Amino acid sequence: MIEEQVILVNEQDEPIGLMNKLEAHEKAVLHRAFSVFVLNKNNEIMLQQRAHQKYHSPLLWTNTCCSHQRNGETNIQAGTRRLYEEMGFKTELKELFHFIYKAPFDNGLTEHELDHVMIGYYNDEPKINEEEVESWKWMKIEDVKTDMIQNPDIYTVWFKIIFDEFYHYLEDHKI
Repeated sequence: MIEEQVILVNEQDEPIGLMNKLEAHEKAVLHRAFSVFVLNKNNEIMLQQRAHQKYHSPLLWTNTCCSHQRNGETNIQAGTRRLYEEMGFKTELKELFHFIYKAPFDNGLTEHELDHVMIGYYNDEPKINEEEVESWKWMKIEDVKTDMIQNPDIYTVWFKIIFDEFYHYLEDHKI
């Protein structure tokens, strides 16, 4: 099995090479990533709980899906692909913004990503891939914010960072 590669980028999101995903996370090298937030008609976010067998952050809650673009793939293509692979549905996605963050894990790996944040809308139940996702739920945006303060340990490190950026984006923009 060939290990998935990530696209290394500079701070202007210009590709500068490829690296195996695990190596990029071990060396904390800046690479391209994406995060998808799916909302329903009640303005609730679909959250996923990561599968228990994931090599980092198992059973923690996070945004609808996130991953890394493949070489030659647009951000929207990557988000659409991974949303279907993890959550079992397709919906139109729109890119909102991107930003750089760095988040270390307890296991020695570090996320150092130029993250493209996307939004989509969906009102049905997902058909989760149980190798990737343990569970899912809808949560109101304000409830997520409150719950992160009260129960920070049940959320992924990166989701806390990305949600804060997403929340402020929503405050400043009409979507």
